[in-house]
Amino acid sequence: MENKRMVMIPGPTPVVKSIQDQMGREMQAFGDPRFIADYKEVIRDLGEAVNCSGQTFCFAGTGTLAMEMAVANIAKAGDHILLVSHGFFGDRFIEICERKGIELDVLEAEWGKIIPVAEIEAKLAERKYVALLVSHVDTATGVKAPLLELGKMIRKYPDTMFVVDGVAATLGEYTDFDGMNMDILFTGSQKAFGVSPGLLMLWASDRAMARRKELGSIPEYYVDFEKWQPVMQDPAKYFATPAVNLIWAVQESLRIAKTEGYKQRYERHLKNARAMQKALEELGFTLLAEEGYRAVTLSNVIYPDGIDDGKFRATLMEEGMMVAGGLAAFAGKMFRIGHMGNIDINDEVAALGIIERALYRVADIDKLGVGVATYMREMLQGQ
Repeated sequence: MENKRMVMIPGPTPVVKSIQDQMGREMQAFGDPRFIADYKEVIRDLGEAVNCSGQTFCFAGTGTLAMEMAVANIAKAGDHILLVSHGFFGDRFIEICERKGIELDVLEAEWGKIIPVAEIEAKLAERKYVALLVSHVDTATGVKAPLLELGKMIRKYPDTMFVVDGVAATLGEYTDFDGMNMDILFTGSQKAFGVSPGLLMLWASDRAMARRKELGSIPEYYVDFEKWQPVMQDPAKYFATPAVNLIWAVQESLRIAKTEGYKQRYERHLKNARAMQKALEELGFTLLAEEGYRAVTLSNVIYPDGIDDGKFRATLMEEGMMVAGGLAAFAGKMFRIGHMGNIDINDEVAALGIIERALYRVADIDKLGVGVATYMREMLQGQ
C-alpha cells in the first residue's frame, strides 16, 4: 500500500478542507452582488490582518508579479534603490530593477546570517535612495529580517520607501504594516494563508500611493496601482477578471485566522517552529539560519555527515512526505521544510516520524521517537 504524501515544502502549503470547499463552489459572475460583497470583505479583512491603513490590493498573480508591482509603482529609470538580500529570493529583485533601468545597490548577507541594521543605515546615509527592499523571510536560507528595528531606523530617511517581501512570512510571522513603517508589503496566497497558488496580495501606504501619482505614466499595465485602485475601492468596477473561487478561498482563510486571532496565530507559529527546530537538532541536523533570526514559517536543515540528499529525500517521498531541496551552494547539503499556515500538531508529529524513519533507512541512524518526543515536550510546556 502506498503511503499518503504530505506536502511539507515551504509553499504551496497544505490546504484544509473548508478552504478546498470554497475553491470547489459553483461559479458566480464577478458582477454578482453576492461576489462583490465577498470581494469587498476580503479587501477590508486583508487590511485589518496586517494593520494597514493604506490601500489593499488582491487579484490574480504570483509573488514574483507582486515584486514587480512594488517596484513599478514607486521607481523609474535612473532612481536608486537599496536591496538587502538574505538569500536567493532577495536576489530576484536585481533583474526586476535592472530591466527598469533602476540603479541598484545590494547588501548581500552570508547565507544564514542577516545584514546588521547599523550597516544598512550606514549605506542609506551615502546617497538618496527611493526605496529600501528587504525580504521578511527568505525561503532559501530560513532567515527572518529584523523588521521592527528596520522600521524604526527608516524613519530617519523620510524620502526612502520601505518595501517588504512578505511572501514566505505574512500571516505567519508577526506583521504590523503601520507600526513597522512599511510603505509596501506583498505576499502570495499559497504560503501562510494556506490557499492554492494564484493570488497576490499587496498593501501600499498613502505615501506609496502618492509616489505613484508623482511618477505620471508608467510602462507597466497590469500591475499599475491606478488601474486596480478603483476596483479595490469598489469591486463592482472592472479592470481584469477576478479569480472568483480563490477570492472565496482567501475569505475562508481569513475567517480561520480571525477566529484563531492574528496574535495567537503568530504565537502558534512561533511555538511550533521552535519545537520543530529543537526536534530536528536532537535528530542530529543543524539549522542554516542563525539563532535569533530563524523564521517561524520554515526551517532550512543541514544534513549530518554521510547523508546523501537525493537518497534521503527520495526515502522521505516513499515514507509519505515531500520537502524541498537546498539552493545554490547548499544544493545537496540540506532540505527545506515548511511549517506554516493551517497545519497542526498532528501534521508535525507525522512529519517528524517520517524524518526519523528516513534517517534509519538511509543512514542507519536509530533515533526513532527522539524527534517526536522532543517536539511533544516543547509543545506541551505550559499546558
